[in-house]
Amino acid sequence: MSVIHEWSVAELSRQLRAKAVSSVEVVQHLLSRAQTHAALGSFLHLDSDGALMQAKAADAQRSAGESRPLLGVPIAHKDVFVTRDMPTTAGSKMLAGYQSPFTATVVQHLSDAGAVSLGKLNCDEFAMGSGNENSAYGAVKNPWDTRRVPGGSSGGSAAAVAARLVPAATGTDTGGSIRQPAAFCGITGIKPTYGLCSRYGMVAFASSLDQAGPMARTAEDCALLLSAMAGPDLDRDATSLDVPKRDFTLTLDQPRVGATADKPLKGLRVGLPKEFFGAGLSTDVNAAVQAALQQLTELGATLVDISLPRTALSIPVYYIIAPAEASSNLSRFDGVRYGHRAAHYSDLIDMYQKTRTEGFGDEVKRRILIGTYVLSHGYYDAYYLQAQKIRRLIANDFQAAFQQCDVIAGPVAPTVAWHLGDKANDPVANYLADIFTLSTSLAGLPGMSLPAGFGEGGMPVGLQLVGNYLKEDELLHTAHQFQQITSWHNAGPKEFVL
Repeated sequence: MSVIHEWSVAELSRQLRAKAVSSVEVVQHLLSRAQTHAALGSFLHLDSDGALMQAKAADAQRSAGESRPLLGVPIAHKDVFVTRDMPTTAGSKMLAGYQSPFTATVVQHLSDAGAVSLGKLNCDEFAMGSGNENSAYGAVKNPWDTRRVPGGSSGGSAAAVAARLVPAATGTDTGGSIRQPAAFCGITGIKPTYGLCSRYGMVAFASSLDQAGPMARTAEDCALLLSAMAGPDLDRDATSLDVPKRDFTLTLDQPRVGATADKPLKGLRVGLPKEFFGAGLSTDVNAAVQAALQQLTELGATLVDISLPRTALSIPVYYIIAPAEASSNLSRFDGVRYGHRAAHYSDLIDMYQKTRTEGFGDEVKRRILIGTYVLSHGYYDAYYLQAQKIRRLIANDFQAAFQQCDVIAGPVAPTVAWHLGDKANDPVANYLADIFTLSTSLAGLPGMSLPAGFGEGGMPVGLQLVGNYLKEDELLHTAHQFQQITSWHNAGPKEFVL
């Protein structure tokens, strides 16, 4: 029983199918671990009774002959996905105690696939942040070094998986919020093509950027979860893609044309943007990424030099577009319909002001103010419209690059995870940490992070892979083959593994 928490999703599925362990036993073990390591700050809500009830139902279904891959496998959800049976806060005081009357599509899809939900995970308030220090309910700590951030905004998800509290979790990625915490915590995470996973029931930050994705130990695990999560939701999400559901596990070991057993990536062209390897990239991260790239060549891949010339512009473009959309989306939190309301006020306007002042944290207020400004009369054309034009040029840069390569590779972040508080009073420093992830989100492309070694202080380093639209299978195949000859994804923080 002591090794249950070391099993990946795929291994758990195998053990459950073989009836070597029951879902109830797995859930009880992980609930105990989550309670023991509560100081990590990953969980905002632990649904012990509900999880055990779901586990018993999964065991009964298995006894009746059902055999779905995720049946009885415990996971947890980032607390921006609304759930009918659990509170949803989005890491904000504004939604303290909020109970949704419906469940997010992504959560429902995973439930329908048989997954057991252990609870809701901490995150930066309304998914705004790069270190998970912006949560109204306290910062999440990185299990590799609890003095450091786990990354954001899906820091609770990444830390929970890395600390072996859950084998997998859902996350969301608006500008890197799956990939960066995955890199900082030494796990695997994928942001799919925009629109592949429904946004219905996901508390909105920036609607043209937000996308759900899985975070787990391995590419195989992410393929299992994404197969369940993805799928059209045309009646409830206007941005949902009308593409059929896929089983991403089927192509993990599918040979490429011309590939051999010892060179499974033969013929794969891996593009290296020169903009990702210039000034600002720390030497330790660069060393780990370069070593990982060498391992890709050993698998048969060919490295190709490319350019994404507008990479530097992705920061100002993102921090105009995302706050503008946040300003619009968060206007619904006014104290009238649901959520926090100030206790004392003199009139309606005073109630709005006091409610939003009390309910929102500093970073959320900052982005609402920026967004309202760039959308205001006289500035819309100068800022928002120009940013959208450059966004199109950034997307065009990727398409030009994909004429020369099949996937793009590079670092996820310029450094390893920083210490808690180091950038708390410097929002621009936080924004600059997203330099390598923002452009992928602006273009709506799929991107993932996979463990690729360690840097300063023994902290994990992530290798980023970016694919063309709907090429998740190619990313997952590349990552899976990489993980067949490396063991970085099996490494875990000693305090939590033992």
